[in-house]
Amino acid sequence: MPRLPRYVLPGQPQHVIQRGNNRTPIFISEEDYCCFRDILKEACDKHGCDVHAWVLMTNHIHLLLTPRLENSISKMMQSVGRRYVQYFNSTYQRTGTLWEGRYKATVVGTDEYLFTCYRYIELNPVRANMVNHPGEYRWSSYHANAFGKRDTLITPHALYLSVDKSPLVRQKIYRGYFKNIIDEEKLKEIRISTQKGWALGSERFKDEVEKLTQRRTRPLPRGGNRNQVE
Repeated sequence: MPRLPRYVLPGQPQHVIQRGNNRTPIFISEEDYCCFRDILKEACDKHGCDVHAWVLMTNHIHLLLTPRLENSISKMMQSVGRRYVQYFNSTYQRTGTLWEGRYKATVVGTDEYLFTCYRYIELNPVRANMVNHPGEYRWSSYHANAFGKRDTLITPHALYLSVDKSPLVRQKIYRGYFKNIIDEEKLKEIRISTQKGWALGSERFKDEVEKLTQRRTRPLPRGGNRNQVE
């Protein structure tokens, strides 16, 4: 079955994942994380991607970002992938691919799922049993969003800023979101939506995205009419 085309919705947040080939490590030393972050920052600035949340795991990355232009994400990811693999191969005297095919992405409904995606991304190290709390992990946006630590990679989303006018109060409220775990159904929905390229949000949101993009935003119903928007 041919792959569905990517969503192209400037101004709408997307959850993006890129994995290492065969899930092998893409970060080995502290310098690798620093280099990747610098490359990511430069590419986002150049191609118009506003990053709201991020985490760099051993063998994959997660980003929550909003593209300003139709090709912002694709150009940014292409630039990051190319530049980082050059650095990585040179540093570790290797050749060949580093990435597991093209990146995965899903468009995110802001009102229903934006903060769930924030938490999903920043809780990755906890779910991987690397730390007990997201604040213990260095390579994520949690410190910026929860405590206001300066992070030049982060552009706060309007919904995040609307939590409260006071940064200190806003950060306190944000930390409170992490007191409760994300239930398994929500975790499953985020994973499947990102892997398959479905929209992540309410049924109304999915209907709106289908009209705007002229492509499916969810699986076809079993036994139903399959002559729907592709």
